[in-house]
Amino acid sequence: MTRRRWLAHCSLAFPALAVLASMPSHAAARGKPTILVVGDSLSAEYGLTRGSGWVALLEKKLARENIDADVVNASISGDTTAGGLARLPALLRDRKPDLVVLELGGNDALRGLPLDATRSNLLAMARLSRKAGAKVLIVGMQLPPNYGRAYGERFASLFAEIAESEGAALVPFMLKGVADIPQAESMFQPDRIHPLASAHATILANIWPVLAPLLRKK
Repeated sequence: MTRRRWLAHCSLAFPALAVLASMPSHAAARGKPTILVVGDSLSAEYGLTRGSGWVALLEKKLARENIDADVVNASISGDTTAGGLARLPALLRDRKPDLVVLELGGNDALRGLPLDATRSNLLAMARLSRKAGAKVLIVGMQLPPNYGRAYGERFASLFAEIAESEGAALVPFMLKGVADIPQAESMFQPDRIHPLASAHATILANIWPVLAPLLRKK
């Protein structure tokens, strides 16, 4: 199985009918930190039973660790960095997050969008989040070899470049241990594109060690 197949459907998945951005935030009044996740189908539980994706698992992990925080999943299947950037100002205004998790970029590459535009959009999202007083965690993605070595390296490196430039935290590859292992098809749904619910524990295991310290820092 190639990673191109699981990436391909991310841009085809149906858009959400409603976004949580329109809902008022009460976390700040309670003194609880708010984690805002802005991503695509890999964070939007595409093809999964609600409550089984990595974001839902994060909420359960926070409870087990006795970390009192609200998690807002504003991810939309098929979203791009341009879409995320367009939605972000309202999310920041309404949710007032303490931590913004940016999980976007894969659909940009699939659609052949210029990498400079992807970099510019993610950079703008990181800066808007920081200006709003939030810490930033960038979740990186990688492309399969058949996209070409040079293109793949440029794509993978832009996440690290932005993280370094903006002082953001970085998860280099969201699907490490899922898409890059032997017999990786066993980790995916029948479409061989989207990870099974069981694989989302591995995804969270990639993200949690980077995310948790951000909640404990003052």
